[in-house]
Amino acid sequence: MTKRFATVLATLSACVLLGVLPAMAAQSGPKTSAKVSAPASNLIDINSATKDQLKAIPGVGDVYAQKIIAGRPYANKTQLKTKNIIPGALYSKISGMIIANQPAKPK
Repeated sequence: MTKRFATVLATLSACVLLGVLPAMAAQSGPKTSAKVSAPASNLIDINSATKDQLKAIPGVGDVYAQKIIAGRPYANKTQLKTKNIIPGALYSKISGMIIANQPAKPK
C-alpha cells in the first residue's frame, strides 16, 4: 500500500508541476532584446530636441546630449552611429525611441 501511495503521490506531483510550469512561463512573457520602441508620437527628434529631452533617453547623459546637438542636422537617425556621435551599442538600445525629422522644404 505504501508503494502504491508513493506512486500516486509522485504522479500527482508531476501533473501539478506540468500544469504550473507552463503557466508561470507564460506569465513572465516573451524575452525581448534591450531595444525599446516608442509610439511615433513619443519619439524624440534628434534634430530639434533640447538637451534635457535628449538626457531623458536612457544612456544619454550630458556629454552625449551635447555631442548630438553639436552634430546637427542629421539626415537620418543612423548618422548618430555612422558619425561616431554615440557608440553602436547605445544606438541599438535607443534607436526605437528617436527619429530625425527633416524641416519642411519651402515651396
